[in-house]
Amino acid sequence: MPVAKRTPARPAKSKAEIARTKLAKLGLRTDMDLVLHLPMRYEDETQVVPIAEAGFMAGAPAQVEGVVTQCDVQYRPRRQLVVTIADDSGPLVMRFLNFYGSQLKQLEAGTRIRARGEVRHGFFGAEMVHPAYKVVNEGAPLPQSLTPVYPAGEGLSQAYLRTAIANAMSRVDWRDTLPPAILQSLRLEPFDGAVRLLHNPPPAVSEAALMDRSHPAWIRMKFDELLAQQLSLKRAQAARRARGATALPAVGRLSREFLAQLPFSLTGAQQRVLEEIREDLRQSWPMQRLLQGDVGSGKTVVAALAAAQAIDSGCQAALMAPTEILAEQHFRKIAQWMAPLGVRVAWLTGSLKKKEKESAQALIESGEAQLVIGTHALIQEGVEFGRLGLVIVDEQHRFGVGQRLALRNKGLEQVAQTVPHQLMMSATPIPRTLAMTYYADLEVSVIDELPPGRTPIVTRTIDQNRREEVIERVHAAALEGRQAYWVCPLIEESEALQLQTATDTHAALAEALPDLRVGLVHGRMKPAEKQMVMEAFIRGDTHVLVATTVIEVGVDVPNASLMVIEHAERFGLSQLHQLRGRVGRGSAASICLLLYQAPLGPIAKQRLMTMRETTDGFEIARRDLDIRGPGEFLGARQSGQAMLRFADLETDQWLVEKARDIARQLLRDDPATVDAHLARWLGGREEFLKV
Repeated sequence: MPVAKRTPARPAKSKAEIARTKLAKLGLRTDMDLVLHLPMRYEDETQVVPIAEAGFMAGAPAQVEGVVTQCDVQYRPRRQLVVTIADDSGPLVMRFLNFYGSQLKQLEAGTRIRARGEVRHGFFGAEMVHPAYKVVNEGAPLPQSLTPVYPAGEGLSQAYLRTAIANAMSRVDWRDTLPPAILQSLRLEPFDGAVRLLHNPPPAVSEAALMDRSHPAWIRMKFDELLAQQLSLKRAQAARRARGATALPAVGRLSREFLAQLPFSLTGAQQRVLEEIREDLRQSWPMQRLLQGDVGSGKTVVAALAAAQAIDSGCQAALMAPTEILAEQHFRKIAQWMAPLGVRVAWLTGSLKKKEKESAQALIESGEAQLVIGTHALIQEGVEFGRLGLVIVDEQHRFGVGQRLALRNKGLEQVAQTVPHQLMMSATPIPRTLAMTYYADLEVSVIDELPPGRTPIVTRTIDQNRREEVIERVHAAALEGRQAYWVCPLIEESEALQLQTATDTHAALAEALPDLRVGLVHGRMKPAEKQMVMEAFIRGDTHVLVATTVIEVGVDVPNASLMVIEHAERFGLSQLHQLRGRVGRGSAASICLLLYQAPLGPIAKQRLMTMRETTDGFEIARRDLDIRGPGEFLGARQSGQAMLRFADLETDQWLVEKARDIARQLLRDDPATVDAHLARWLGGREEFLKV
C-alpha cells in the first residue's frame, strides 16, 4: 500500500514576524509610519501620591506606590484576585476580576508595586479595579514626561508599541520636508521637535492642549497631513490630465433641439453649471467634475445636455445609477426627451433576460446605442463600448472607487491612452471644507437654485402613539386627490430593533383604509414586480405607496404631496432629506411627517430638530457633518481612501485653506519638496486617489 506523502509543515512564524503582521494591520510598515503613529491620550506617571491622599481623589486617576501585604483569590461574589498594598499613610485594595495564575506569584507579599487607576470607595475602604501596575524597586525613578497611550490592535501591548516607536525614532531621517520660509510664514514648529514632544511631552506641557490638539506640535502634524492630502490629490489630477481625452466640442443640432423642446426654461444656476461642463468637455484632457445640487434642483437635465454634447461630437455617453429604480427613472425621463430627436438609448441592468442583455451589448459595442443608461451591469465583463466619450455617475458616493474606475476604463483607448470625461452627480450637498479636502482633485459645480413653482415642504415630528391621526391625514389627502408615500426602514421583522416592517405596515394600512388602493415596493421584489407597482403609482392608480428606502432617490411623482417616514429616528439626516425630496414636486402644498419612537437619544433628537428647522440641503449637510464626522459622511468614496487621522474639519478649516494654497505653490515651484513630503506622509501609497 503506497504511503501518502506528508505535506511539510510550514515553519512557525517568529515573534518578530507575528509582531510585524500585527503592526501592518494598523498600517505601520515603515519606521516613519511608526514615528507618525501619534498618541491618542496621555497618562501622568510623573508623580506618586500617598495612598491616604489618593483616597480623596475618588473618580480621578492617581498613581500610588506601596508594598504588597496580602494577595489571595476570593470567590464571593465571583472569582477575583484581591491584592492589598500599603505605604506609610495606609492600605489600598487592588481588585482584578480577570487575571492570570502567574499574577499570584508576581504580586506575592513583600513585592513593591506602583499602581495607577481610578480610586473608588468599596466595602473595605479605598480600592482600584483593574489598575495598571508594575513591579518596581524602592527609589525607582519616575518618568520625566507624560506616558503616551497609542491606538493599538489586538495583541499589541502599549509597552511593545512604545519600544517599537522609540527604536524607529532612532533610525528615521528627521530633516524637515518644508522649506524654512514656509515654516516661518505659517509660524509652524520644526517637524522633529513637534513629533518628539508629542511622543514624550514634559510634565509642564498643558495636558488640555495636547488632548484637544490645539498645541503647536499638533498644529504642525495636522498641517503636514492636510498638505500631503492636497498635494496627492492635485498630483493625481495632473496625472489624469496628462493621459488625455477626446475633445467633445460640438454643441450642435441635438443640443439645440433638446433645449428647444423642453417644457421649461433652465434656471440661472443650471445655465451656469452647464457652461462650466461644456467648457470642460471641449478640452483634450478628461473632465473630472462633481455636480452638486439639492433634491429637485434639476441635475438630470444638465446631465442629459452634457450627454447631448458628447453625442453631437460623435461619441457615446453612459449614465450609471446605483439602483434599478433610479436607473429606470433616468431612462424613462431622458429617453422621453432624446428618442423623438433620433437618439438611440440603450437600457442595461442585471435583471434583463439573456437575449435582451446580448442585444443591448451588441448595440453598445457597435456604437449604435449613443446613450447607455443602467446600473452596475455597465461595468460587467462583456460590456464593451464603441466610442465612449462621457461617463455620468449618479449618486456617486454610493459607488466604490473601483466601480467608478471600471466604468471609466470601459472607454480607455489603449493606443491613444485617452479616457472618457467623467461627470459625477450628488444630491447630498458636500460642505465646502469637505469638498476642498476630499474632492480637491475635482472641479465642483453647484446648482444652488430650485426651479420656480416648487412648493416648500412642511415637516412635522409625531410620536408613534399618534399613528391613528397620521392614518387619518393620509386618508384625507387621498380624498382630495393627492398621493402619499409611507416609508419603513426594514423588510423583515427584527426583534432586536423592534421596527415596523414594510410588509406589516402594508397589511395594516390596507385594512385601515379599505376604500384606498395601497401598494408595496421593496428591494427584494423582482424588477418586473417593482416596475408594475411604480407604474401604478405614477399613473395615480395607487393612493398610498408603502416602501423601503428603494424610493430614496430619483422617484418623481408630482401628485405625491404627503410623505410619512416610520421610525424616523433610525435614519441618517441625508437619507431623511432625500426621502422628503420625493414630495414637493408639484404645485400642491406638501407635508413630511416624521414618526418616531420615544425616548429619543441625543443624536436622533438633533437629526429630527434639523429636519424640522430647515429644508436647505447645504445646511443639512453641514449639520450632518457635525454629527457624523467626515468618515461616514463620505460613504463609499472612502473605499480605499485614507481618512484624516489628525486634522478635524470642524475646527481646522483655516488649516485646510492654508494647506491648499501652499500645495499650489509647491507643485508650481518646488517638485523636490513635494516628493519628499509625500514620501514621508504617504510612503508612495497614493493609489486611493486615482478616481
